[in-house]
Amino acid sequence: MTFEQTPEPPLWTRVVRSLLVFGIVVLAGFVVVGGASYLGRTIGNAIGSDDRPNTPVDVEPGIPVTVEIPPGSSGQDIGAILVANGVVRSALEFELAVRNVDAAQKLKAGTYEFTTLMDPAEVVAALVTGPVASVYRITVIEGLRIEEILTVLSERSGHPFQDFVDALLGGEVTTSLREMPGDPSLSDWEGLLFPDTYEFTRTARPAQILQRLASTMEQRVNSIEWSAWEEKGYTKYEGIIVASLIESEVRVPEERPLVASVINNRLAAPMRLEIDATVLYALGTRDVSKFDREVASPYNTYRNDGLPPTPISAPGRASLEAAAAPADTPYLFYVLKSTDGSHAFAATYEEHLRNIEQARRDGVLP
Repeated sequence: MTFEQTPEPPLWTRVVRSLLVFGIVVLAGFVVVGGASYLGRTIGNAIGSDDRPNTPVDVEPGIPVTVEIPPGSSGQDIGAILVANGVVRSALEFELAVRNVDAAQKLKAGTYEFTTLMDPAEVVAALVTGPVASVYRITVIEGLRIEEILTVLSERSGHPFQDFVDALLGGEVTTSLREMPGDPSLSDWEGLLFPDTYEFTRTARPAQILQRLASTMEQRVNSIEWSAWEEKGYTKYEGIIVASLIESEVRVPEERPLVASVINNRLAAPMRLEIDATVLYALGTRDVSKFDREVASPYNTYRNDGLPPTPISAPGRASLEAAAAPADTPYLFYVLKSTDGSHAFAATYEEHLRNIEQARRDGVLP
């Protein structure tokens, strides 16, 4: 079988065919490159882009900021949130800090109180610990002195002790229970902060915390009937002083009205109060081994007539009520009679001496 030779196509046909082939190749290239670009964007969105913000805009260090980390947030999500709030300078720094302690699976969701431009390692440590409760409690027990109260408030709130001192002495806190001198000292605030359990938000400042305690004392004092006390010529503030003496002396609750009656009877006699707790306050101690009834101080009721110049502790409501309504007794003396803190009461000095001897025989007194 023989074939006839196929004639060669014209030149213009060959040129068109070549152009078509070239166009197809170029189009295929665009498809491949475009698909790769799309795939790259898809993967990039899944694992996090390198175009995340690196430096916060117009942010100064140390500014408090509340940050909400939603449940299910990845480490990269959290980094972006922190950068957006100015907590860290860059997401990369945060992610490196996470990797350094292998904390990627330990970061906890919740609401956090941060400041701007923190050390990323500190932020990671906080996120691993978890959010601090937005509300916290502080318990101030009865009988504490002013410095002791401020110490408790500082330890529980995290605010420096000196900030509480400055708030009290700088006029940021007020009370209607007494007129403060122009240049007050801490002792001028003695007994004017009510002992109780309080709840505060993390944003509460020292002045706000103190004002809450001062206002609560105002409310408690004003809710008590003081007319019988005031008829004797005394003020509510002097009633707080008496209540503080009761709070500092009494360990058995039932004895509060009895000790109040001794104080009331001695003031009426008149006799010096001779209360040991005032001497310890004057000495700035609670150590009874350091007791010195000769200490020169306006608080020493062995050497001075009447009440001390201020309360000596923070009285609770029961002591305030006892001061306003003492028991009706002839007692002028009391002495410790048992290790449980209870006292023996006496109307005469002779009876009081017998109670002292009995306490010594029982090993209660040296």
